[in-house]
Amino acid sequence: MAAPALVALAHGSRDPRSAQTIKALVAEVKAMRPDLRVETAFLDLAKPSFDTVVDRLVKAGFDEIVVVPLLLTEAYHAKVDVPEVIASAMARHAGLRIHASRILGMEAAFLEVLDVRLREALKEARVRELDALVLAAAGSSDPLANQSVARIARTWAARHRLPVTAAFASATPPAAGEAVRALRAEGKRHIAVASFFLAPGRLPDRATELALEAGAVAVSEPLGAHPAVARAILARYAVGAVELVPV
Repeated sequence: MAAPALVALAHGSRDPRSAQTIKALVAEVKAMRPDLRVETAFLDLAKPSFDTVVDRLVKAGFDEIVVVPLLLTEAYHAKVDVPEVIASAMARHAGLRIHASRILGMEAAFLEVLDVRLREALKEARVRELDALVLAAAGSSDPLANQSVARIARTWAARHRLPVTAAFASATPPAAGEAVRALRAEGKRHIAVASFFLAPGRLPDRATELALEAGAVAVSEPLGAHPAVARAILARYAVGAVELVPV
C-alpha cells in the first residue's frame, strides 16, 4: 500500500515571490523524502488550488492524504479555512480520507532559522552590535495567536540576552515601526527586526518599510526554504500518517 500523499497547504498571495518560496520549501521536503508523493497547494490567490491537487491525487490512485497547513499561528485560516476545504474535498470524493496535521506553528527550531536570516541581514547592513530586537509576525484578531508570537519572542530574548518586542503587521498593535520607535525612546539605537513570516509578500514588505523608517538598522528576510522548516513539515506529516491508520 502506498504511503499517504503529503499536501503542503499554504495561504497564498498575489505576490509571485510567495509562491516561489513555498514551492522551493516543498522542493526541500521532496529532496528529503523522495519516496513520498508531495504536492503544494494554496487556499487562495495562487495556484494550484487545494481542490485541483486533491483531484490530481485521487486520479493517481491515492485514497489517503495528509495535509500540513503551512501556517505559523493557530488563527482563522487554521481553524476555519483548512477544515472547510478538507470537508469539501472529502464530500466530492467518496472513500477519500484526509487528515489535517497540526500547523507548522512557532517551533523552537525556527529560532535557528531566524538567527541565520538575521545574520545575513546584519552582514549586508554591516552591523556588528545590537542592543534590542523586534520579532515581526503577521498578527491576528485571535489573541491566542498573538500570544504564541509573544511567547516565542520571550524565548528568543532569553537566547540572545537582549530585549525583544513582538510586533504585528496587521490586526493588532504594535506595528514593527511602533516597536522600533518605542525601543529607541528607551535609548536603544541598534535595533534589528526579524521577519517571522514563512515567505515574502505584502505584510512582510510593509513591516520592513515601517521598521526601517523608524530607525531599524536591519530587517531580515522571512524564514523561507530552510531545511529546518522542511523537517518540521515532515514531522507533522509523520504524525498525521499514523493518525490515519485505523484503530
